[in-house]
Amino acid sequence: MRQNQQTATAPSRDTRLTYLGQRLTEAFDELWDNFVDPADALYDLDGSRWTQLGGDGVSADATLGNELQLAEVRNQCRALAATNEFAINGHENRISYVVGTGHTYRVVARRDRDASQQTVRQVQAVLDEFLHANKWHQRQQEIVRRKDRDGECFLRLFAAGDGTTAVRFVEPDQIATPTGRSGDRAASQGVQTDPRDVETVIGYWIDGQLVDTGEIQHRKLGVDANVKRGLPLFYPVRKNLRRAEKLLRNMSVVAEIQSAIALIRKHVAATSAGVDQFVQNQADLSVTSQTTGRTSHFRRYGPGTILDAMAGTEYEFPTAGLDAAKFVVVLQAELRAIAARLVMPEFMLTSDASNANYSSTMVAEGPAVKMFERLQRDMIEDDREILLRVLAYAVDAGRLPPDAPADVDVQAVAPTLAVRNRLHDAKADEILVRNGAMNAATMAMRHGLEATEQG
Repeated sequence: MRQNQQTATAPSRDTRLTYLGQRLTEAFDELWDNFVDPADALYDLDGSRWTQLGGDGVSADATLGNELQLAEVRNQCRALAATNEFAINGHENRISYVVGTGHTYRVVARRDRDASQQTVRQVQAVLDEFLHANKWHQRQQEIVRRKDRDGECFLRLFAAGDGTTAVRFVEPDQIATPTGRSGDRAASQGVQTDPRDVETVIGYWIDGQLVDTGEIQHRKLGVDANVKRGLPLFYPVRKNLRRAEKLLRNMSVVAEIQSAIALIRKHVAATSAGVDQFVQNQADLSVTSQTTGRTSHFRRYGPGTILDAMAGTEYEFPTAGLDAAKFVVVLQAELRAIAARLVMPEFMLTSDASNANYSSTMVAEGPAVKMFERLQRDMIEDDREILLRVLAYAVDAGRLPPDAPADVDVQAVAPTLAVRNRLHDAKADEILVRNGAMNAATMAMRHGLEATEQG
């Protein structure tokens, strides 16, 4: 009898398993609640990961660790360049100041070479034909846009048998490491380099085919020389651009809602039916929706309207408390951060010149002028490299004498950036020409003029 009683009061096997299961679940819940991911310290509140430092010669930025991450960064910045009004303004201003009305290219004889005027004219004709056929001024604008937007720009040269040269763009996503080369560090990011020197480029993998570096010019932005691919201009401030856009949108929506509500009328101690009847009696127009069956009442308030309120009716005007200025200050702070990345005055990004002086900003010593002059100089060097290749192709096709590229020099002049005193500049150039430090052709180019045959 005692044994049967003990058996009856002892917990069953299923009950014990249920109890153990509950305890195990509680233990796991407590474990997950107390668990801290060591990687949490590497992320900001918006979920973006911190920049990872590295020295492997492939990339110094975590986002450029592989081609998929690079493509994601590029797509983000492309979206900003297409839809964000501040990013669009930044891109367009960079084009306007770096390219402007276009760079001028002129062929001159080298001082240490005995080049005939006929050779100079032949070389100039080849370059003029190339610039015209490839719409170089427009292509310059696109080069700046692509380089800033994607962080890099690929140009491919196609030499024809008649000595002419065509230039076409290669999309960055076409440059990728083939599957069979995935383990070759020298072929990472789609750029084939010398295994012992990452700066010595052998070729580029375009759509799975290795193209010799002699046919490709790669212009990179924002990275060191030993980094294979470029970094988009707005990558460091892409979050600022998104926040500025959202803040402006939210400010506009709130202001739109507040300004749309002219007044709020409060009926103290009135019933719902009484309020409805009051609104109906005051309405100038009533419209019933055929879809919902609801009736909307409208009343016209003309200029100088005087409201007569019944006892117990109160009026509030919500627009009276609208203060958008405090949000404008935050927006301006975000835009200043973006302008700082571009090394531009704020008005070049916002188009707000109310607190800016153009003449004092665009002086020769100003940061913006110095920055644009650097960009212009880099572009001139890259363009001259292209033009020298064009001359080499023309020599190979027999259009130019073999010594022509060595006998001449290609000079380029970019549009002036700083505010100019033309009379002062002309006198200074005249002194340089008189003393042999500058020729008349260069002086003419600097002032946007055509040089005479005697110059």
